[in-house]
Amino acid sequence: MRATRPMFNKAHLTGALLAALAALAPSLALAAPTEGWKLRYQRSYNGKPVEGQDPIWVFAAKGEALISSEAILAGKAGFPFEQQFIKPAAQELLQLARLSPGEGIATLDRESLPKQSYEFSEETRTILGYRCKKAKTVVNSNTIELWYTTELPAAGAPTVLGHQLGLVLELVRNGNFVISATQIEPFQGLDLAEMAQGGKLEAAPLLDGLSYKDRVWRSRFTTLPVFQDQIVNFSGEDREPREGVTRYANGTVVLKTVQLPEIAPGSQVFVDLLARSNGDAYDRTGSVFVIPLGAAKEVEKGKKKATRNFLDGLQRGVAALPAYQNGNGRTYRGVVATEDYAPLIELMRFFTPFGVKHYNHLQLKGKTWHEAAPYRMDITDLAQRLSGQALALGVFIGNYDKGGHKLDLNLTIHPSDAATAMFSKPVSPSTGAAASSSSSAPRLIPLFNTTNVMEMAEQDYATMFDKPKGLEVDFTLDRPLKNARLRYISTGHGGWTNGDEFVPKKNTILLNGKEVFSFVPWRQDCGAFRLFNPASGNFNDGLSSSDISRSNWCPGTATNPIYIDLGHLKAGRHRMTVRIPQGPREGTSFSSWNVSGVLVGE
Repeated sequence: MRATRPMFNKAHLTGALLAALAALAPSLALAAPTEGWKLRYQRSYNGKPVEGQDPIWVFAAKGEALISSEAILAGKAGFPFEQQFIKPAAQELLQLARLSPGEGIATLDRESLPKQSYEFSEETRTILGYRCKKAKTVVNSNTIELWYTTELPAAGAPTVLGHQLGLVLELVRNGNFVISATQIEPFQGLDLAEMAQGGKLEAAPLLDGLSYKDRVWRSRFTTLPVFQDQIVNFSGEDREPREGVTRYANGTVVLKTVQLPEIAPGSQVFVDLLARSNGDAYDRTGSVFVIPLGAAKEVEKGKKKATRNFLDGLQRGVAALPAYQNGNGRTYRGVVATEDYAPLIELMRFFTPFGVKHYNHLQLKGKTWHEAAPYRMDITDLAQRLSGQALALGVFIGNYDKGGHKLDLNLTIHPSDAATAMFSKPVSPSTGAAASSSSSAPRLIPLFNTTNVMEMAEQDYATMFDKPKGLEVDFTLDRPLKNARLRYISTGHGGWTNGDEFVPKKNTILLNGKEVFSFVPWRQDCGAFRLFNPASGNFNDGLSSSDISRSNWCPGTATNPIYIDLGHLKAGRHRMTVRIPQGPREGTSFSSWNVSGVLVGE
């Protein structure tokens, strides 16, 4: 959660910080109180005020300017927050950031202001009673127009652009985003440098620009580290034990307890995974999943609460999981929800590349291999429904190699603010207005997950689609489910010419016997990930194994879930069915389909 800073108090100013600034940037040392103009600016987008914005305040004097905000000046800004102190004549920009009540950092930039260049126009406008001229510049392919006045003996702007021009009263980016001055009045007796550095701080280091930006960026979100340099391999021996990590299924599953904080509405949550080979040369199925624990273990599963979950199977063996049968004589355990059992909640399906890092010595002319495979997935819809809960978070990589794979995994939580909301808030298709978030409590109902996470502990492959019954799961809702959607992940497997890994197959989803969605999960961009696959086999036709299109996955990628709208579901009993025309066995070769489905709604 973001904190707020105490009210500004000049008496809190720390001499150590000021002395450091005076030594490193003499022109930015404290000056005598000055006079000038203070301006209030507001942002608009496509002609409408930005919702929930914190208005910008600029204090502009003859030789210096301070950029701040209404919340900062009122002592109500959330951490982190930044202010800029500019001396145009000296071409110096001091950026100051408060990361917490007692921690601040700063950086001095003497390069940015001299590099600014403008095209000047003969156009003029009157803004707040002052005659303004127009200057234009381009920054990172964005066209910026600045309307500035020289009728006042002061220089300043609502951003770092245009301080050399005069007093900027309006900034227009790409014709649709506008920062406009709405108020201007004189001030006297303020020390702008002191205001920029106000508040009680311990020693605030003056960092280089890149380090400063990184510290500020990282302070804007919460990182929950889960696994670091964790081995996932096939071995009964834990050669590099990690605190809090438990290994299952001969080391191919690693599990750790994680306490999710309360996630504020509007926040976004991501899972970040970085994987590299530690000896295994092959492309393997991977899954990041969670199992609710404690009171949260009773995940909603219809009329009753599920009191059993996949952890029972990991700890006691696959026979502890409920059985599913489709009529082909095989038994599939732990794959569908029952009245008292909730299957795994899959956060991300991913696939390791062919030997990245460990096999980078296999050189090909013109190829520079990557050092690791990165995966990043937005899991906001699931995380918001698991907010504040204790979870067992696990990673599975199906492999038979003693070296296996190494990985790092973090969860990141990004709080919403007006700037991100302006570009990311969903828009109502009927009105064009920003859609409001629902006040209804979010609901999450895991229905099925056929990925055999306990593959190395005798959990069978998902071959149940060889019969017309396919996969069926019955569930009961004790109350209606509004805006119901099925979060569905599907990948096909069977690594020979006629296997379903390389043959497109239609997936059909039925609800209560009626088809609600069908599609062919297929990935055709696998060749784009060649540099993650140093150990991939090369064929006589000039292709590599990692280039070949597959059933919704590529070596070195994650598989995106799709969302199937189901409308409003009534209370009572329902049946979800998944049908896939799975290919026949050929000798010892067989096809299988890993599908997972979670029902989300309100």
